Amino acid sequence: MTIKDIAREAGYAVGTVSRVINNNPNVSAAARARILEVIHKYNFQPNSNAKHLKQQASQGIAMIVKGTHNMLFASVLEKMQTECTAAGYNGMVYYIDENDNEVDRARQICREHKPHGVIFLGSDRNHFGPDLEELGVPCLLMTNTAATAAIANLSSVSVDDVAAAARMVGHLLDNGHRRIGFIGGDLTSSQPSSARLSGCLSEFSRRGLAFEPTRQYTVARYTLAGGYQAMEHLLKTLPDLSAVFAFSDIMAIGAMRALQDHGLRVPEDVSVCGFDGIELAGYLSPRLTTIRQPAERMAGRGVAILIRCIEEQSDAVHELVPYELLEGESVLRLPLADETH
Repeated sequence: MTIKDIAREAGYAVGTVSRVINNNPNVSAAARARILEVIHKYNFQPNSNAKHLKQQASQGIAMIVKGTHNMLFASVLEKMQTECTAAGYNGMVYYIDENDNEVDRARQICREHKPHGVIFLGSDRNHFGPDLEELGVPCLLMTNTAATAAIANLSSVSVDDVAAAARMVGHLLDNGHRRIGFIGGDLTSSQPSSARLSGCLSEFSRRGLAFEPTRQYTVARYTLAGGYQAMEHLLKTLPDLSAVFAFSDIMAIGAMRALQDHGLRVPEDVSVCGFDGIELAGYLSPRLTTIRQPAERMAGRGVAILIRCIEEQSDAVHELVPYELLEGESVLRLPLADETH
């Protein structure tokens, strides 16, 4: 009789059984009663693999965060830590510089601290390959998809960046905008930026509109200063633009400041929209129109998936969570008859 057998007969997940065995309070009374009933029925000794693993090391789950400027990461990280604690794991956070290799850091952490799993937040897709399996523990990529990576121990949770970006571009086009500038990350390393630009191009193509990458797309760091500098560059390459879509709210806020410093009003002169749905976006004046990524839901699903992989040795899972377009006050509706916009 194993913990999986107990879970199967009780009708609950292995993780729930594990929490009951470890006397974790975050289990409903009904679930606890049913699981204990099955445990007593088979005289199951609570020395399951999951419990044994947790007793072997207190580090639990390593969370490697790349870059500290993304406010979305702060929300995701807080929820992940809460979820890990509730499941009986200790979430250990490691911050690394944007230029560091997160997989190399993970190797070091696994050697020194023996975590049961690793979560990557804000990662460079170029650093992930089959050698990730050498870590010997389940891994999870948060806010980026790893569905096409085909790495056996790497799961992922994200929104559909392609569809979400296409939706935002469609919103701008529906509001009469045609000369649209874009601010995003380095397309050779930023998977979200690459996917979001793909969605933008798809929507332009679907509507029979031309796109000029050298004029319309500007690379920036995911920071306020990055958004500011990119906006200044766009004002030179696309001086007649009517709207800007920044691939993060932080970059959008930096872009808004640059426009204001150049004497341009948002949205009267230039409309601005972002991506992430951070709390600050709703307190700006004007409120930022953005794509909201459900931070708490992503974090909850991510931790649940990783723990299942740890405790059940299950295959990698790639999950998309729903996004939402939040209409703020930063996009102006232009006369649709004016085809120059």
